[in-house]
Amino acid sequence: MRIGELAERTGVSERSLRYYEKQGLLTAERTPGGHREFGEWAVDRVIRVQALFAAGLNSAKIGQLLPCMRDVDGGPSERATGRLVTELAEERQRIDRLIADLVRSREVLDEAIATAAEGAGADRESAEDRH
Repeated sequence: MRIGELAERTGVSERSLRYYEKQGLLTAERTPGGHREFGEWAVDRVIRVQALFAAGLNSAKIGQLLPCMRDVDGGPSERATGRLVTELAEERQRIDRLIADLVRSREVLDEAIATAAEGAGADRESAEDRH
């Protein structure tokens, strides 16, 4: 498939796909005319790269990680180093802290919403009493 189709199927811009290729996160064959051709596997790869970016990993870290992840055949294509495993565990801990912070923020917001709703109800009642 060409880059436009891959972009359409993944919801990722062609510019981002070219960046992924430049960073070694995605590879393409070239047609005699120089156009990029991607295999069906590229859809899953792009979705995986997007998920890793969303988790807060940078392209260098993703580039280290991708070869160690399960490929189409179900096995990793390379072995991870102990250092990479440690770094990824640290990333996971960072994400866990972010999740905990977001849960606390949501709880505070829920309290504020409840208080505001009570106040709005009281304001409505006093306005009705004045009429």
